[in-house]
Amino acid sequence: MSNNRITQLFNIKYPMVQAGMVWNSGWRLASAASNSGILGLIGAGSMYPEVLRKHIQKCKKATDKPFGVNVPMLYPNLQEIMDIIVEEGVKIVFTSAGDPKTWTHWLKERGITVVHVVSSVKFALKAQEAGVDAVVAEGFEAGGHNGRDETTTLTLIPMVKEQIHIPLIAAGGIATGKAMLATMILGADGVQLGSRFVASEESSAHDAFKQLVVNAKEGDTQLTLKELAPVRLIKNKFYNDLQELYKKAPSAEELKTLLGRARAKKGMFEGNLEEGELEIGQIAGLIHDIKPVSKIVEDMMQEFEEAKRTLNHL
Repeated sequence: MSNNRITQLFNIKYPMVQAGMVWNSGWRLASAASNSGILGLIGAGSMYPEVLRKHIQKCKKATDKPFGVNVPMLYPNLQEIMDIIVEEGVKIVFTSAGDPKTWTHWLKERGITVVHVVSSVKFALKAQEAGVDAVVAEGFEAGGHNGRDETTTLTLIPMVKEQIHIPLIAAGGIATGKAMLATMILGADGVQLGSRFVASEESSAHDAFKQLVVNAKEGDTQLTLKELAPVRLIKNKFYNDLQELYKKAPSAEELKTLLGRARAKKGMFEGNLEEGELEIGQIAGLIHDIKPVSKIVEDMMQEFEEAKRTLNHL
């Protein structure tokens, strides 16, 4: 895939990115992904600045391949986080959940490749205008924080492709080689996977959460908390408590009170499957095992090539 825009942009073998997810994407996952020929990302969203620095340093020791950091702009300490990224020589940053104008110019001035995650055509155009090198267009099937418009990957990718000229990475509902090929036929230059890598041996998620993802069926996740920041969760006691609260037409403050602090950590990292916030995509219903990252990538690329050959017979 030497002529692919994503492999060229990141200097990787396959046009695939491992998403930088909170409580899942530490240095072990990112380095394993990069060593497998794709782009690994460290998820800065669940790390204090100095913790992020340690993960970057460990990742540099564990791989000599390109890797990046995903920075959700919802969080405080952003200047400190960006300074650490520059000090540690990270060359690729994915930004999300915020205005791409805020950091793109600053990062690019320091020789960093910038990618912004969007959920709509409008924000894809804003990101392009801000000067990013590529966008990730994420459909509403995706886990974690999500777009308000509920545009699915199948419709979002061709709509974004029609409007932008920079490289396009598809995300949301992609866990197989066939899905990778489908989104690339629709106009994506590459793909980003989150949920599939949650159920990997190298993910930093709690084993109980990984097993829950493997056991999940179609319909087990739901997009909720739209009044704060839409998030897709596995239905559990916390989710049911939320639904009870919704019956009373709660204010944003009441929702925040129920959400409390560190609920995602409690669920995904500490393995409290009742009270935790369990973020995963709809595609969990198609994930049936926990495998090493290298095997996930190998199987996907094999299926991708087989699917390409099958297309000729249709």
